[in-house]
Amino acid sequence: MSRAEAVAVAPADGSRPAGRRPQTASGFLALFRNELHLTFRRMRTLVLLAILAALPILIGVVIKVNTDGPHGDGGGPSFIAQTTQNGMFLVFTALAVALPIFLPMTVGVVAGDSVAGEAATGTLRYLLVAPAGRTRLLAAKFTAGLAFCLAATAAVALSALATGAALFPLGKVTLLSGDTIGLGEALPRALLVAAVVALSLAGLVAIGLFVSTLTGSGIAAMAATVVLVITVQILDSFPQLDAIRPFLFTHYWLSFADLLRQPVYWDGVLKNLALQAGYVAVFGSAAWARFSSRDISA
Repeated sequence: MSRAEAVAVAPADGSRPAGRRPQTASGFLALFRNELHLTFRRMRTLVLLAILAALPILIGVVIKVNTDGPHGDGGGPSFIAQTTQNGMFLVFTALAVALPIFLPMTVGVVAGDSVAGEAATGTLRYLLVAPAGRTRLLAAKFTAGLAFCLAATAAVALSALATGAALFPLGKVTLLSGDTIGLGEALPRALLVAAVVALSLAGLVAIGLFVSTLTGSGIAAMAATVVLVITVQILDSFPQLDAIRPFLFTHYWLSFADLLRQPVYWDGVLKNLALQAGYVAVFGSAAWARFSSRDISA
């Protein structure tokens, strides 16, 4: 379905033809599929995913070269030291490296451009001809943003798993708590870690979507979202701001490491997911309030 055809999802006056059932669910799915197609067909999105997939390869090669060299001792941070013994840990190492910088920057670009980019190209006014469809359109854009989070995290995790298997031995995994689990149990745990990392970016998607409704420039919205991520992470590094740090959306991002313990420490993970849900509720509502009253002639 083209962008122009998406307008036909809901009548312009909010009514529906007699004898037809409401098309809320089907209309949303149509918009969602269209947003997925729009997001993942862009060369920029494919390049971002390729960069994310290349990151674990670079990390794996660097670790391999250093540990094989005359001075390689397998030392370093816990994830990196574990990687030299088991390639599975390259998944966790790559996610730990990508989450603070690379993943949020790519998500910020996609989320920030979601509304502002279409406003800049002039296609948004055609989608907003039907006021009854604005909420569904915004929900479709947010859901497509979450889908990109999953795709971006999967690109890192799958590339890391393949690279780790190629460069390092695979076998029983020694967790951060010192317990050992088999490879069959480690794979579902790695999947759970990747899912938590992807959901950790949900708050950023909502923030980027809100910023995107404030401007008609896609570049400005992307830049503002990325700068906001960097600023918040800088603030989160100051111990003098302990009173507000637990409320920053980046604060619990690395809590996924608690999933690599036996038993699993759920406290930080649940706080992270609850915090992301709060940001989604607040900034999602703000985005809806702004978007639902936006002047379609702009």
